[in-house]
Amino acid sequence: MTFPGETNWSLFTLLDKHRLSLREAAGVPLGSRHGPFVASQSCEISSTDVLRAIENVIEDVITSLSRNEAPVLILNNRSNWGNIQFTDSVGLQMTSNCTTRKIRSDCPKSAPKFALFLKILSIIYKMVQTNIYATKRDIFYTDTAHFGNQRVVDDITNDISCMLKIPRRSLHILSTSKGCIAGNLSYVEEDGTKVNCTCSTTVAVPSNVEGMRKAKFILIVEKDATFQRLLDDNFCSKMSPCIIITGKGVPDVNTRLLVRKLWDTCHVPIFALMDGDPHGIEIMCIYKYGSVSMSFEAHRLTVPAIRWLGLLPSDFDRLSIPKTALIPLTKQDQSKLDSLNARPYIAYQSTWKKELDIMATCKMKAEIQALTYFSSDYLSRVYLPNKLQFGGWI
Repeated sequence: MTFPGETNWSLFTLLDKHRLSLREAAGVPLGSRHGPFVASQSCEISSTDVLRAIENVIEDVITSLSRNEAPVLILNNRSNWGNIQFTDSVGLQMTSNCTTRKIRSDCPKSAPKFALFLKILSIIYKMVQTNIYATKRDIFYTDTAHFGNQRVVDDITNDISCMLKIPRRSLHILSTSKGCIAGNLSYVEEDGTKVNCTCSTTVAVPSNVEGMRKAKFILIVEKDATFQRLLDDNFCSKMSPCIIITGKGVPDVNTRLLVRKLWDTCHVPIFALMDGDPHGIEIMCIYKYGSVSMSFEAHRLTVPAIRWLGLLPSDFDRLSIPKTALIPLTKQDQSKLDSLNARPYIAYQSTWKKELDIMATCKMKAEIQALTYFSSDYLSRVYLPNKLQFGGWI
């Protein structure tokens, strides 16, 4: 049996022969214990450095006031594709000379946001001083009237992290996890709690882990329903040792951080199981190459070595999935497909481009659940084992 875009390697062959190539794919030189990603993630930023960075911002504000000038905060444009550069070894990352925007204290439109920036900087400063951690939700509830909604806090904390060039965790800001993980994984939380992710147990994605065990592969699953179905079918036991993880759709930062840390720690193949539609493909690209808004943290969040296992558009015809199980592309789907084709990383993925072209030509998409046409356990009993055994990924 052959599959598009991949030679006939088994999972075991991939693991044995390409363990080093996985490290090379992320820019880790051969013969080196630590590459740029490992170093950037493992190097702690001291509380003193964080406090000093915040003090520098406040000193600039005070200096402007002493000169009878209106203080201004200068932020990088995190949502501008023009400020993004793509490299196959990192993904989407912010350029060093990107365009900026100003938040002025003397402008009626931006003055309230300027004040909220200083307020959150003050909260962060106190948390770092007292070694207290809080979620973005916690920060929102310190003053709901002035913040207005959660998105305001989310955007400002990301802007502060980008402005200071300090990860949010070092700012003592935690994200609430929505993802789940299961399989051959045990770890120790910061408080010393030992967690064992057995093959039949769902564990929420942790914010920080140490002392992880290894698996022979990691499977990222787009949707929670598919994740739970695999657990019900004892997929982890049948394919042990393995780890499966889901971000329940678009992944949160914690899920992306954990996938990155698992790859840094285990150095095993990581596969993506997504719906065969533009939305699923975009979610996979977030895991693999990152997002524009979080490009300033690309080295900690992306895993360019991720391989697309399925559901591939070429699988529609190869498996003879009936048209009754397929779904016509909507205008929004077509727009998303056009957007994906314009992304810089598609030029580096010729096999991905072929799959996108197949979808554009047939004008159809499919959810993973379309495989239940063959049998309720076709995904775990036939599709995934055959793909992993015969090399059906790109």
